Amino acid sequence: MPNPTLAALADDLEAGRASARKLVEECLARIADPAGEGQRTFVHVDKDAVLEAADAMDHLRKARAAPSRFAGIPVSIKDLFDIKGQVTRAGSRALEDSAPAEKDAPVVARLRRAGFIVIGRTNMTEFAYSGIGINPHYGTPKGAWQRSAGHVPGGSSSGAAVSIADRMAYGALGTDTGGSCRIPAAYNSIVGYKPTQRRIPLDGGVPLSFSLDSYGPLANSVQCCATLDAVLADEAIPTLRPRPIKGMRLAVPMTTALDELDDAVAKTFERTLERLSRAGALIEHIEVPEFLDVGVMNSKGGFAASESYAWHRYLITSKGEQYDPRVSVRILRGEGISAADYVDLINARRSLIARIAVRLAPYDALVMPTTANTPPKIADLADDKTFTVANLRSLRNCTLINMIDGCAISLPAHREGEVPVGLMLASTGGSDRRIFELAAGMEDRIRV
Repeated sequence: MPNPTLAALADDLEAGRASARKLVEECLARIADPAGEGQRTFVHVDKDAVLEAADAMDHLRKARAAPSRFAGIPVSIKDLFDIKGQVTRAGSRALEDSAPAEKDAPVVARLRRAGFIVIGRTNMTEFAYSGIGINPHYGTPKGAWQRSAGHVPGGSSSGAAVSIADRMAYGALGTDTGGSCRIPAAYNSIVGYKPTQRRIPLDGGVPLSFSLDSYGPLANSVQCCATLDAVLADEAIPTLRPRPIKGMRLAVPMTTALDELDDAVAKTFERTLERLSRAGALIEHIEVPEFLDVGVMNSKGGFAASESYAWHRYLITSKGEQYDPRVSVRILRGEGISAADYVDLINARRSLIARIAVRLAPYDALVMPTTANTPPKIADLADDKTFTVANLRSLRNCTLINMIDGCAISLPAHREGEVPVGLMLASTGGSDRRIFELAAGMEDRIRV
């Protein structure tokens, strides 16, 4: 049975078939289940406060004063965001002695204002610096695929994705600097969205790269993500009009994005393209030479290394031994990036964004695999070299879109019972509504 959508839950709440209290109690029970992944998925849950909030939403609904039709639905918050009265650790031990936040991050406040219940803080890659999702400090939640085998959940919003896949929440707030909403969505057979950066405020979150960071949702459907995205952006919640597949103008980038795909990824992607083509989509394979520039720009660590080092340089000096070595080594690459190098990066990206806008203008969206690989097993990544290769393969395609200041969604493309593979639709910044409409049009057609 598929996990319920936000719309279905809202209908149940309005019809009296469900209550906020019941939804929250069910989520709390799944989190606490010793046989489940809740203890590794969440780093903090305030059970009493959550139940009080649920009761408050039920009273408001009874009085016909609910702040929205979604009031009372539990959502999870990545440990990177400020929640009033709680310590923001960003998946690290180095921030454990920080003062509790004095106020909610704007995105958290907007979710609360719509009546969503913050069920807890989810685990993540330390300081959001990996696409794999492993955390040596708080444990690593196993991904939903063949759980007994112990596959990675994807990162950095690892707990966010698992909280949705395991029905410990029905929406999740994550971040995306190089794929951190889309990668764990792909690995856990859910939907993840990276918005145009400028639409959603970045205040109240621990930064990785302020040039590339975006805050976005993970959920069970395209409409769920569109709903949460609108709340985060303080926009009217849309009723999506799915675009017909017939006539969609889709470009498949032959440069970089299709290199060295796992066999299962390549097979699923080709099958999906065939299905879309038979349904009338106009698919063109194109060269995108601009994507070659991304590897050059990231060769010394890029924006992530330079900007994270600027934020971490004092903390890592005093508490570097508390960092995950796989994270600190990448942050410290930023120490060797000069001011001139950084200015070159800014100028190169500005040129990249302008050139890619011209390249993509004739098409509704780019379409490509979300990741080059399927989720590897946690046990297979004990070796640092193996980990690095898997991490880069996870991040590669998603990073292309962050670098062009675009927006993108990851949809499950595999058939039931197959290894998870995500299909990414992406375009230039400001194309959010179009991406949602395209994704809604193909969501139920590509996995048949």
